[in-house]
Amino acid sequence: MTMEIIPAIDIIDGKCVRLTQGDYEQKKIYNEHPLEVARQFEDAGLKRLHLVDLDGAKAGAVKNWKVLETIAGKTSMVIDFGGGIKKAEDVEIVFNSGAALATVGSMAVKDPASFLDWLQEFGAARFLLGADVKNEKIAVGGWLETTDRWVYDFIGEYIEKGVQQVFCTDVSKDGLLQGPSLDLYRNITQQFPDLHFIASGGVSEMDDLYRLDEIGCKGVIIGKAIYEGRVTLKELSKF
Repeated sequence: MTMEIIPAIDIIDGKCVRLTQGDYEQKKIYNEHPLEVARQFEDAGLKRLHLVDLDGAKAGAVKNWKVLETIAGKTSMVIDFGGGIKKAEDVEIVFNSGAALATVGSMAVKDPASFLDWLQEFGAARFLLGADVKNEKIAVGGWLETTDRWVYDFIGEYIEKGVQQVFCTDVSKDGLLQGPSLDLYRNITQQFPDLHFIASGGVSEMDDLYRLDEIGCKGVIIGKAIYEGRVTLKELSKF
C-alpha cells in the first residue's frame, strides 16, 4: 500500500472535536488534550497530521496556533494546518508555529489574487489546497454555498500555478461514515495522475482505504472513523 494515512484533529476551544457535515451545533468533544491524540497517532506509526482550527474558520483569523505549536514541538509529525487563514500574517503565524503546510480552501475560491501572492511569497509547495465539492462543483462558506466552478477546472488552474498537493471533500459524505466518493476521486486521479491527491470524508472502514489506494489516491484524511472506533489505530499501523 502506497497511500499515506493522515489522521485529522479538529480544534474548538483548544479541544479535539468532530462536527457532522460542518455543523457547529453537531459537535462532539473526543479529548480535552489534542497533544495526547497526536501522540497516539504518532505511536501507531502515522507520520502526518491534518489539524483544523474550527474557531479560526468561524472567526476568519487563526486562533488555535498554540495547539499547533505544542503538537509540532512535542511530536515529529508533518502537520498541515488550516482554518482562518485569510491574510499573509496568518500564513506566517502557521509556519512560525511549526506547520509544514498551510491548508487553504475558500480563499483560493473567493480571493485568488491573495492566494496567488502567497504561493509566490512562501512557495507553492508549502500549501495544501482544499477543494470542498458538491455534485462536482466547488462549495464554499461552510459548504452552504455552491459555486458553478467544476472541481477539475479549479484543481487544474492551481496545478499550473505550482500547487502540488490537493485534498478534496465531498460535503455530502463528510462525517456520515457512509463511504468515500470513489467515482469523484477516480475521475480526479485519472485526470491529474501526477498530482499528490488526498481523499477526505466518508471513510467508514478499512475496505474504504484499500479502494482509495486502488484508484490512485496518494493520501487519505481520516477523522470520525478513528474516533468512533470504526477504524482502529492498530489496523492503521499495519499500513
